[in-house]
Amino acid sequence: CIERLKRIVANGPRKELPCWIELQAARTRKPIDTTVAIQDGRNIEIQLNSSSTSEEVCQDVANDIGLKDTYGFSLYIRLYDKMWSLGNSGEHVLDAISQCEEEMRRQGRLEKDTPWSLSLRKELFTPWHESKLDEVSTDLIYRQIIKGIKAGEYVADKDDDYIQLAIMHYYIKFGSEYSVENVTKVVNECITTQLIESKSRTTWTQFISSAHKEVNQSMLCMVRELVDIARKKWAIHFSKFFEVTMMSGPPLPKSRFIVAVNWTGIFFMDDRNRQLHEIPYIAVKKVQEKRYGLTFLCLLSTITGEYVLKSPEADKIVTLIENNVEGLRQRSVFATAQQDSSKSDDPLFLVCKRGDLLQVDKEKSAPNESCFIATNKRTGSSGAVYKKILLFLPTVTEPTSEILTGKLLLTLQEQLNPKQDKRKVSLALNPVQGEETVTIFKLFVPRRSVSGGRQGHKGGSREKLWIVSREPLKQPLLKVLVNNSELSNLACSPLPILKYMGDYPIKHVRSPVELTDQIFGPATKHEELRDEIYCQIMRQMTTNSNSLSIERGWQLMWLCSGLFPPSWDLLKHTRCFLESRPRYPLAALCLERLQEICRSAWRYEHYLETKILRRLEILIILILQNIVEVTSTTTIGDMRISIASQLILNSPEGYGLYLKTLTKVTVSMEEDKYFFDSLKITSDVPKKKKKGKEGNGTNLPSLVLFKRKLWFNVNPGKDVKADLTFHFPQERSRYLRGYHDCTKEDMITLGGLLFRVKVESDMSQFVMIPKMLKDLVPADQQKIMSPDEWKKHIISSYKQQSGITVDEAKIDFLKIISSWPTFGCTFFEVKQTCESSYPATLLIGINKQGVCLIDPETKVCSIKSTIYFYFYSSLSKGNSFQMTIGTMFRGVTFVCETPHVSDKL
Repeated sequence: CIERLKRIVANGPRKELPCWIELQAARTRKPIDTTVAIQDGRNIEIQLNSSSTSEEVCQDVANDIGLKDTYGFSLYIRLYDKMWSLGNSGEHVLDAISQCEEEMRRQGRLEKDTPWSLSLRKELFTPWHESKLDEVSTDLIYRQIIKGIKAGEYVADKDDDYIQLAIMHYYIKFGSEYSVENVTKVVNECITTQLIESKSRTTWTQFISSAHKEVNQSMLCMVRELVDIARKKWAIHFSKFFEVTMMSGPPLPKSRFIVAVNWTGIFFMDDRNRQLHEIPYIAVKKVQEKRYGLTFLCLLSTITGEYVLKSPEADKIVTLIENNVEGLRQRSVFATAQQDSSKSDDPLFLVCKRGDLLQVDKEKSAPNESCFIATNKRTGSSGAVYKKILLFLPTVTEPTSEILTGKLLLTLQEQLNPKQDKRKVSLALNPVQGEETVTIFKLFVPRRSVSGGRQGHKGGSREKLWIVSREPLKQPLLKVLVNNSELSNLACSPLPILKYMGDYPIKHVRSPVELTDQIFGPATKHEELRDEIYCQIMRQMTTNSNSLSIERGWQLMWLCSGLFPPSWDLLKHTRCFLESRPRYPLAALCLERLQEICRSAWRYEHYLETKILRRLEILIILILQNIVEVTSTTTIGDMRISIASQLILNSPEGYGLYLKTLTKVTVSMEEDKYFFDSLKITSDVPKKKKKGKEGNGTNLPSLVLFKRKLWFNVNPGKDVKADLTFHFPQERSRYLRGYHDCTKEDMITLGGLLFRVKVESDMSQFVMIPKMLKDLVPADQQKIMSPDEWKKHIISSYKQQSGITVDEAKIDFLKIISSWPTFGCTFFEVKQTCESSYPATLLIGINKQGVCLIDPETKVCSIKSTIYFYFYSSLSKGNSFQMTIGTMFRGVTFVCETPHVSDKL
């Protein structure tokens, strides 16, 4: 244990619970023996323990096979057809195995049968990669590329590319001697099955045969060339991917995207692998990591602007980019002159101007000397140049003419000679007397007042932007919105902030809900408006002497700080604004909400918050009378976990929250949605009222339900608390509605158990059995016997079960039901008119086994669950949906009607 403790301290704590193989190893006190597959077909035996990391495993494999150039080789884990990288640093291998076992449990399978496997693959290249440095590394990469081409992992745009690589593979494997049989083998190894089927194997064989020619290169050189071709062609496939949210920076089509870092540069990609933006390393000025609370930020400064990216892996992004930039700079022979250099009295010195591109000959310069020998690419002359005036560019290739003719070389000098950015000008916020002065960068539009000064005065007097005003804005406060007419109109009209705070007269009284919808609604569609809203609220509260207006302004700030954060540029000034007003109770609460929303995704505003914002905490009573506190950033998943914890359930998995309103049927609430956003979407928003009175609460949700939603891994008796609280009530209801197909003997046995649940040991209630049949026997089966016969059989069953408690009767009830194929099904009664061979009214049952269609009269399953259920089409209007059930060759399409469309999908 001491040795294990030392290793876990050195390698860092685990993030997952112990996996099954780890528990087996704990009993034997032996390491875990497994293998790692490498690309040449070998399996390398290794030993794992609880603290083994991907770095250790990669190093062990490298030592075993003689791999020296280990950079970019990562450990991968595969489960079925899914494979992901564990990297080659501090990721715990057994955590990944634990995640695989968790997926098996989710599918209702045993952990010990989890078919995970480990492999070593090339994930990243350095920008200065040289294939000749390590033959073992080059051979593994070559084999990975050939396998990847065959599997369709690496896809070429032209057939000629496949032919070129196939010919190279041929020479590597068989040499220059031609053979049709060997060409056929190469086709089978290099060309995907889809391409072979589209053009035939014979055609591909002819292509490669006709292109075959003598190549005067050794096999080793051919391997290197193939690797270099693939490295350049499929650079994006050899990338490290990170999910990020852009907090601020130059405009992009999306704020949430994927950052791909590879040997060529930094790429911003959308979820469909479309490129949004590209940043070559030569354009990178600086990259650093910053932490704000629990939010991790990557600050990427480039010649086109600074990007602030939020990501839990910000440290890895920064480290990877830094290593590539600094590595390129150290190996670079291209530099830019930071100042003019001219020594007319010494012909040995190079004449150059600030910004000239110089190619440096490092081999002819001694390390301890103060000069380099360089060639001026502009003039073509060579000579000595002082090292101190050179800034080496992060590139191993000569910069293109596009870069040279641009502003890159001059802009890059700011890295070593930072000067005050002339574009940043401070502007006082005019704070309330006695409070701290806050400054903000020049985000605002400087403008002249058209009134209040002499007409002849040039330009008039400058308008005071950052003080309260009861006049409507003619244009937005932020410069970025001025040139966008659509956003500019949304930012200035229809004066909702002034109206909400009471600073602008209105003819008809509007409800606060109506006004807050106008204030925050546009920002849910246009992120560019978020900063404008913050600025307008802060502006209206500055030097404001109206106490009622100030109170309502704080209400708006409280709502706003729980919906979305300001941009990174405005965030620190917003915090300073709040911190400088400690005498207002809501200021501290706004700070807390702002910090919380910075860690979360921004959300929609909900009218319930507007109605109760003075309470500052919200209590929702659930069906089980458990009290749960809900804040602005509480998600449905958070509530599910909190309720399961309060109820002391074994696990929150499989449960769901349902909302039932007075005008809508019960609707399942999505896990990743905020609770208030779910109310916004699923409930009825109060309508405008002519007299301006708010709703009396009739539109609020009438009931929030917590119940079992997914029935994976439900074994009666395993979690008694869940069985008694959820499983029994839900299954009893389905049973009594007549959804299951069961025998008379089962109904008698279950009737005796349900009778015990209802009366416990009170035998005097026997006479009441005929009147209690609706609570003991399925509704559609009560007529198969007379009430007296049911009474006789249920009493007999009850007496046979003597000695058990009510809770034990509930568990026994579930154990009997659980053996039926329809156990755990969610049933929907639907009407269909498309397929005449099926009843007009159908019962659709959905559980972990699949989907089955049941005749409500006979309980016969029309379509077995083993048939593929392969397509859902989009919802049509009303309460109807369309689905297709069947095989790929024959399917049955239904258009069904049910009020439970959302739940069913």
